[in-house]
Amino acid sequence: MRARLGRECVYVPSCRLGLYVALRHWCPPGGRVLMSPVNDDVIFFVVLAAGLRPVQAPLNALDASIDIDAVPEETWGSLSAVLTTNLYGNPDPAPRLRARCDALGIPLFEDAAHAIGSEAGGRPVGAWGDASVFSLSKHAGAQAGGILSLADPDLGDALRRTCDGLLTPRRTASELAYAVRPYAEAAVRGLGLRRAAWAAMGLLGLTERDGIRMPLRPERLARAAGVAPDLAAHDPWVRVDMHTYRLRSGPLRLRRIRRGLGRLDEVLEASREGTELLLSTRWARPRAGGGTQPLFRVPLFVADRDAAIAALARRGIVVGYLYDPPLDDYAGKEFTDPSPAPGAARWFARHALPVDPLRAREAVEALERSGARPAELPAELTRPGTRADGLGPSRD
Repeated sequence: MRARLGRECVYVPSCRLGLYVALRHWCPPGGRVLMSPVNDDVIFFVVLAAGLRPVQAPLNALDASIDIDAVPEETWGSLSAVLTTNLYGNPDPAPRLRARCDALGIPLFEDAAHAIGSEAGGRPVGAWGDASVFSLSKHAGAQAGGILSLADPDLGDALRRTCDGLLTPRRTASELAYAVRPYAEAAVRGLGLRRAAWAAMGLLGLTERDGIRMPLRPERLARAAGVAPDLAAHDPWVRVDMHTYRLRSGPLRLRRIRRGLGRLDEVLEASREGTELLLSTRWARPRAGGGTQPLFRVPLFVADRDAAIAALARRGIVVGYLYDPPLDDYAGKEFTDPSPAPGAARWFARHALPVDPLRAREAVEALERSGARPAELPAELTRPGTRADGLGPSRD
């Protein structure tokens, strides 16, 4: 990762722990962090755990990147930091955000969990921020591990010590469960039992989400916020979907991570090819200029997403990484500043269908057979002087 980014990198057991460490290092308690409302709720709770106030940004409707020009000037002046999302691998406008943060004297953080192979402004995503975080569970397929990347190499040892102080001891049972998980998942896939297995987990109380978002539990969250910054107090939310996020990595995890990183370039090339195919379909957003990013998921836009999800499920393609409703609608004003222009985030959150580019051909066939209709972008979500692809000001 140092070679890929040209920056100091610190191994962490999860992307979310790396982000917490970065936020605590740079941001004073009570600071305000501009972020995307179309984001994993776990990241929202990491920001709260760090004792910070999430401020939801207006978005471009077709890639969910931060719409810099729509952020009010008074909001810029109130911020302690900016956090990008690079959703599904589509880059946020990092060069412009970097310039804004430099002018304000605040740090830029890049969440590059979905974007290990993407580029922005001629650099890898993750090479623009004061700190950036990567997930090795995504493109690398390791189901564990993360990277905290730093612009200042002199901070490596200090942040490594901070991270070490937050780790919980390695557990033999957890290592063994991690070792057998891929074989169990392969058996479930091979027998066509995905939906049955998920239903059984629900009946046994082993799932932590009733829907896309986890339960907010506002009264309990308010008590946790009262003692923030405190990772332990927010653990019931931060650990969801990954109870091992603070666990010291053992040799089995590290070995699988190394193998995953060894295959990373092959996966990125296959992702790029699948992305090309999906972006050529009638459900894709208008194409921007330049090369194709090797997206982690390709957001297609369908009028009836539930029907499209069901059609893909019949082909054994499980749709995940949905972020609906937006965080300000989900959490409310008690826990976040709402976006001044929420329409684009709501439209994206409701209509985006994130498709795995590694299964692009199967997905296209399933959607064609189902008769899935493209979602139409409302006219009020396209601003004058904005490119049709939603990626920034027009140069025409």
